[in-house]
Amino acid sequence: MTNPYTTAPMPQPPYRPAPRWARKRYALPALALAFFLGIGAGGTSGEGSKNTEATPKAASPQPTVTVTATTTARAREPEPAPTVTATKTIKATTTVTATPAADTGSASDDDSDSSSNDVYYANCTEARAAGAAPVHRGDPGYASHLDRDNDGVGCDS
Repeated sequence: MTNPYTTAPMPQPPYRPAPRWARKRYALPALALAFFLGIGAGGTSGEGSKNTEATPKAASPQPTVTVTATTTARAREPEPAPTVTATKTIKATTTVTATPAADTGSASDDDSDSSSNDVYYANCTEARAAGAAPVHRGDPGYASHLDRDNDGVGCDS
């Protein structure tokens, strides 16, 4: 059995923070008191308070601000003369006479079609100058270096 009058220290209870409602028991009454005091101060209409109606004031002149923009006259520079470009449209027709090649008998049918593929354009400027642009895949003069986006149409833009 233990003696209640001993000098041995008592164990401390574990620390527990106060619950939220315990903090509110001070804040809510203080807010309620401030609310009622505000209503009481603002709502008095006794002898000490003045109940005056708003009276319109007479119009009085006010200073006005005037802004004046001034520009200095400059000598106008003459506009450049319009450029005159004379163009002349020429219609050119080319007549091509085809002569059959000597048949050696060893050429196949595909080789006879290759004579139409003998047209070569180094770039799109040459193809446009010849009037062949846009060149489609399978047409004479078509080459992959003329077709940048590989859609089958060379010199399309």
